[in-house]
Amino acid sequence: MKNMNDIPLRAAWLALVLSLAACGSESPATAEAAMAKPEAAHAEGEEKHEGEGEHVELSADQIAAAGLMLAEAGPAQIHETLPLYGTIVPNAERTREVAARFPGAVRGVTKRIGDPVREGETLATIEANESLQTYAVTAPLTGVVTARNTNPGEQTGDKPLFSVADLSTVWVELALFPRDAPKVRVGQRVRVTNPDTKQSAEGEIIYVVPFGRAESQTQTARVLLDNTDRRWAPGLYVTAAVLLDESRVPLAIRSEAVQTLEGRSVVFVQTDDGFAPRPVELGRSDGEHTAVVAGLDAGARYVTTNSFILKAELGKGEAEHGH
Repeated sequence: MKNMNDIPLRAAWLALVLSLAACGSESPATAEAAMAKPEAAHAEGEEKHEGEGEHVELSADQIAAAGLMLAEAGPAQIHETLPLYGTIVPNAERTREVAARFPGAVRGVTKRIGDPVREGETLATIEANESLQTYAVTAPLTGVVTARNTNPGEQTGDKPLFSVADLSTVWVELALFPRDAPKVRVGQRVRVTNPDTKQSAEGEIIYVVPFGRAESQTQTARVLLDNTDRRWAPGLYVTAAVLLDESRVPLAIRSEAVQTLEGRSVVFVQTDDGFAPRPVELGRSDGEHTAVVAGLDAGARYVTTNSFILKAELGKGEAEHGH
């Protein structure tokens, strides 16, 4: 995760890098010619898109230094989703409790909570009370020790000695309020996100509990999530977006590209002169993509990531001209 204190420093550094583009971008001769032909310049401006007269010029090196990413406007899927909150829990179908086969004394324990184990690996050795022979208590599956309830010298009883969980898959238990429950069903796709790390993954609803919890007045929808890389630790709180519907729109952009200038939504489009703010009329959005109703042509190359830098650079240029 980025340190938030670094953001102003990075913005200042990027502003310094970008300011180099402004130096010498307009020669005295160019300025004199522009002053000599105000009417021609006005006529030319009328032929351009609204807002295209102002732009930011950057070299390839400056574009790379600013971290600007570009994409082409075109068709996209707009998703209707239901936002929910949930918790990561072990997959109960891949969790086993391990007990002693015969009553006896615990002679040794080889695993602690959190230790990885392989199927058949020894967890503890027990000396049976009747035969006085020792035997091994072994892991019933490959996974992680999630509970240990014994120590050397203790007597075994009816309680489990260990719990072992295979965490290659986990469950996400989502809280459903009564108004949302009718919208959720088995088989729907779900995008799960860790709000702290911003990592996300897609799973599927495998079960909706048919009864509610009195204390929270919610039902539970269960999502099966792949956890082969062990990114999803049980106990974490997550957000989720359940896919309710999706439709294809003919023209869309990434939502992060949209900036606001003088109360209007704009997108910075790559032109022969640089990056120009293009006013756009927007339609439906799912947070990732936003439909464009007017103001942009299909195939136009626009800035997605870090477009706010161009907005800041444009504002700085206007402030300098105002003095």
